[in-house]
Amino acid sequence: MKVIVIGGSGHIGTYLVPMLVNNGYEVTNITRGQHKPYEDNSGWDKVKSIVLDRKSEDFEKNIAEQNADIVIDLINFNINDTVNIAEALKKTNCKHYLYCSSCWARGLADCLPFKSGEETGTPLCAYGKDKLASERYLCEQYKQNGFPATCIRPGQISGAGWDIISPWGNLSKEPFKRIAKGEEIYLPNFGMETIHHVHAYDVAQVFYNAVTYRENALGEVFEAACGASVTLYGYAKLMYEFFGKEPEIKFLSWDKWCEYEGNAEECEHTYLHIARSGCYDIEKEKQLLNYKPKYTNIETIKLAVQSYIDRGLI
Repeated sequence: MKVIVIGGSGHIGTYLVPMLVNNGYEVTNITRGQHKPYEDNSGWDKVKSIVLDRKSEDFEKNIAEQNADIVIDLINFNINDTVNIAEALKKTNCKHYLYCSSCWARGLADCLPFKSGEETGTPLCAYGKDKLASERYLCEQYKQNGFPATCIRPGQISGAGWDIISPWGNLSKEPFKRIAKGEEIYLPNFGMETIHHVHAYDVAQVFYNAVTYRENALGEVFEAACGASVTLYGYAKLMYEFFGKEPEIKFLSWDKWCEYEGNAEECEHTYLHIARSGCYDIEKEKQLLNYKPKYTNIETIKLAVQSYIDRGLI
């Protein structure tokens, strides 16, 4: 079967594209040509690449002309783009459209863990609102018109080779550097908010399994998660242990912590992560997609931080 992966050279595609190729799918990677996969795999030798920019006027037309059986859309951030690609694919041989949503499609949590696919309040940012709008549109199109859509919500995608969310709830490497030296760090509030790291391999696994178990996946919204989260405090403590240092963890109120952190953009990033304090139930994914996470969140964190060390970033 012919598969198009839009944005296949990124975090998810690094693992998803070889999974597809090695299982007999004919894969075309749609890319802007600006990135290479994070890991080498011989499967990429069999992949056809087409350089296209989603901003181009004829993007959807070019995708539709490929007449693929399956389209996996990993870089769709706008409801208008979702509508446009769905309308274009309705005129083709497409039997399955898989949309990459986000855990940011959720609002504030009432109870944890979140149940798979449920909606929880208003998303906290424009990015999340667009993701939720796209989910609603695609689920409606499946129910009303039979458009073969599946939506998948990754948690905080992590792994070796790229930046991950730190114990400060943002992408700053500063807490890792201070912890590695045995210095004290301050966390916001009481450090009880949670972060959900999920290895990109396991996110790719959810997409691949949704392709494999198509009949179970159509019209559904799934979580691409590992099933566990870590508190900011637990994360910081883990890092002190990782670097062989005694924990030196203190706390500040939110306003005081933002002054301490010192970067307004990073503090906004922290808020958008910890205000949700996500933790995601994955029983639905296990039952319908035979999903079996390869990595725990703790294993994923350690792999990513070791990668920082190996690359001389800490």
